[in-house]
Amino acid sequence: MFKPAYVLAALLILSPAAQAQYMNLTADKEVEWDSLAQKMTAVGNAIASKKDLQIRADKMTAYYAKNSSAAKKSSITEVHAAGNVIVTTPKAKAYGQTMDYDLTKDSVVLKGAPAKIQTEKETITAKDNITYYPAQEKAVALGNVIATDKQNNKIYSDKMVAFFEKNSQTGNMEMNKIEIYDNIKIVTDNATVTADKGMYLPQTGVIKLYDHVLIDQQGNKLRGDFAETNLNTGKSRIIAGKTSQGRVSGVFKQKQKSEK
Repeated sequence: MFKPAYVLAALLILSPAAQAQYMNLTADKEVEWDSLAQKMTAVGNAIASKKDLQIRADKMTAYYAKNSSAAKKSSITEVHAAGNVIVTTPKAKAYGQTMDYDLTKDSVVLKGAPAKIQTEKETITAKDNITYYPAQEKAVALGNVIATDKQNNKIYSDKMVAFFEKNSQTGNMEMNKIEIYDNIKIVTDNATVTADKGMYLPQTGVIKLYDHVLIDQQGNKLRGDFAETNLNTGKSRIIAGKTSQGRVSGVFKQKQKSEK
């Protein structure tokens, strides 16, 4: 039982495993190495940190491959964190109640009530879980997913897949594309839009929507197969396709005499 202690960079949650480096692991209560069970456990405000990453949880456990030495970089196979999990990187912050990192599958699974990813421009929450794939710079959110921007525009769906990319001008990692699937609904100040699938481009505020698109703008309704909505300007356009038989259809609300 000791504090502080050093563990292997297989605890590197949000960076490719190939870039592994040593990380510092500290805890308020204890850090314990169990050679028989091949695991290291940190309890009480456990923090694993390096230059561009910090993982915090009430408790954190790293599991090693059986009969391996803690000095080998390839020895850690799983990392589990529980209780008030916060993962901080230059690209985003992630929050959950539990985190499971499987190095063999290159996947990090966050669960919470709900799990959450927060960037400078967007917040994504998911009821079921958010899984991050470090080598692919990709995150998958499942179950009652909600993406919210700074203007409080909201995108609802059953599944979202977010992709991160380095900004060529700033050099920072940013969320550059979000693929949206199933039961899509977009709610802005002046319109509600539904569709089967879509793609959100956070850098421009543009959402592209496909199949069975319905735009409801203050009672005026437009239907088509493709739509483009700009969250920054509030403007939308809709285009016909095969399923709408080459025509855009609409229902327009007639103003009452009392309406201006």
